[in-house]
Amino acid sequence: MGSSSGLVDWRGRPVDTKKHGGVRASIFIHAMVLLTNAPNIANMMNMVSYLRGTMHMGVAQASTTASNYFAALQMFSIPAAFLADSYLKRFYTVLLFAPIEIIGYILLAVQAYTTSLHPPPCSPAATAASATTTCEPVRGANLSLLLLGLYLIPIGDGAARACLPALGGDQFDLGDPDEQRQETSFYNWYTFAVSTGGFVGLVFIVWVQNSKGWGVGFAVSAAFVALGLLVWAAAFPLYRNQLPMGSPITRVLQVFVAAFKKRNVRLPENPSELKQINQDDDANAHEVLPKTDGFRFSLACRCLEKAAVETGNDAGPWSLCSVTQVEETKIVLRMAPIFVAAVLSYIPVPLLLSLTVQQGNTMDTRLGAVHISPATLFLIPTVFQMVILIIYDRAIVPPLRRLTGYVGGVTHLQRIGIGFVATIVATAIAAVVETRRKMTAEESGLEDATTGIPLSVFWLTPQFFLIGIVDVTSFVGLLEFFCSEASMGMKSIGSSIFYCILGVSAWLGSLLIQVTNRVTQRTNGGGWLDGANLNKGKLDRFYVVLCIIEVVALVIYVFFARRYVYRNDQRVVAQEQRKGDTGNGVAVI
Repeated sequence: MGSSSGLVDWRGRPVDTKKHGGVRASIFIHAMVLLTNAPNIANMMNMVSYLRGTMHMGVAQASTTASNYFAALQMFSIPAAFLADSYLKRFYTVLLFAPIEIIGYILLAVQAYTTSLHPPPCSPAATAASATTTCEPVRGANLSLLLLGLYLIPIGDGAARACLPALGGDQFDLGDPDEQRQETSFYNWYTFAVSTGGFVGLVFIVWVQNSKGWGVGFAVSAAFVALGLLVWAAAFPLYRNQLPMGSPITRVLQVFVAAFKKRNVRLPENPSELKQINQDDDANAHEVLPKTDGFRFSLACRCLEKAAVETGNDAGPWSLCSVTQVEETKIVLRMAPIFVAAVLSYIPVPLLLSLTVQQGNTMDTRLGAVHISPATLFLIPTVFQMVILIIYDRAIVPPLRRLTGYVGGVTHLQRIGIGFVATIVATAIAAVVETRRKMTAEESGLEDATTGIPLSVFWLTPQFFLIGIVDVTSFVGLLEFFCSEASMGMKSIGSSIFYCILGVSAWLGSLLIQVTNRVTQRTNGGGWLDGANLNKGKLDRFYVVLCIIEVVALVIYVFFARRYVYRNDQRVVAQEQRKGDTGNGVAVI
């Protein structure tokens, strides 16, 4: 009977690898990811329409509310991850919080369907000469109900974002050659499930909301999440579960406090004299991390290791920590520069996507005799991503694996870097295309027009294709990097860190637009991105700024990536190699 050390089944017994985990269990995780992302992505893209139309919010209020909703979807994964790693199993964390997301959609459906919960109807203009109408935005108790429904959704979805990637990683034993390769494919297919869910949501759920009404649309969204939860939960006997190991934040803080208390203590020459995990500790609940010398900041490394020196005057865990605790803290410090560099490198990505769609809205959207609606433009990068993921996983990775010896064809950080290079090329091409679009508008005498510029929307295809490359490389690479490099007691937090990158970079992107407008207003009399007419703005120059930012961010990223020391060797495990042979630091990008 095969087993996977440290993992248990739903009854708390050691797992049997022939019965638990593997691809069979991961299929149910992918199903939930697909079904829950369909409504979430659709509503992220279409929420402003609901807020401005049905709820009568102004442009600024609607944009701010939608942006806060998007940020909440990313950021709530952090507290959910803390609960999963510290006190609850990942399975039970999702099972506990996912119904809250369903309740949020139900509240939105009830409000959208009940006209008494809407703001008053718009009043006609006061004078016949005015063509405008006065609309009072949603207020008071109705606004509170709207916000309650909106922010209940991230509570449930945040738990899924934090726990499902980590739970999926638990289903594969990295010491087994076949499961090692399957784990790499898991993250590719996880992203494929996200993209497929987005495709279904943008095609079907957005159509329901626009043609059948928002009440029906939110009800369908609740049904999608409920179905995903039922399908996923039905496979609970198949899952391998990591037992919670207590608060990782507490463990890290204990290392810093103990190291500070012992700052004047000398390290023993023999590392075996440092405190190890006690023999009576639960071996199934703890990952034993050996001492490593791979941390680049050697002075900081030696200071932290003093927390594990036994002096005879130690009083509790805040005075003496195990080598495993110290190594877990080193892992966090290793990943911190990569996190910062990734945030900076990801700033142009959401901006490039939203601004490219706005470019497309002004161009010729005909495909033969058919006109492509503006909302449908979001499907282009989604379809590209789905196709590229399949080609990458099935046609590119296997020969690369044979060539390089790495299980993913390239290392995690190399894959992430490829995506950031693609971002530089995408922003440069976007600047060229925007220059051509503005020239066409000027030559056609359509500088004051916001649509109908005689330049095909398919000029944007290279940008969309490169955005797909970014998602296939950087998106998957970052998710896999933080999940695999985190210790067993911090896997869910590793997933949440990835989504935190998306949220922080999106917020910084919005801040960059505001700063750019304020600076350029002083020099040009009008901001580069002011107004609703792109022809009067300087979007091409803003793309150049994004390109420069990405180049600088890439240099910073490469600097830290070249110095990063992996916790696990990413080379293909030989058939005779056992799981215990991995775990030493490996200094490769």
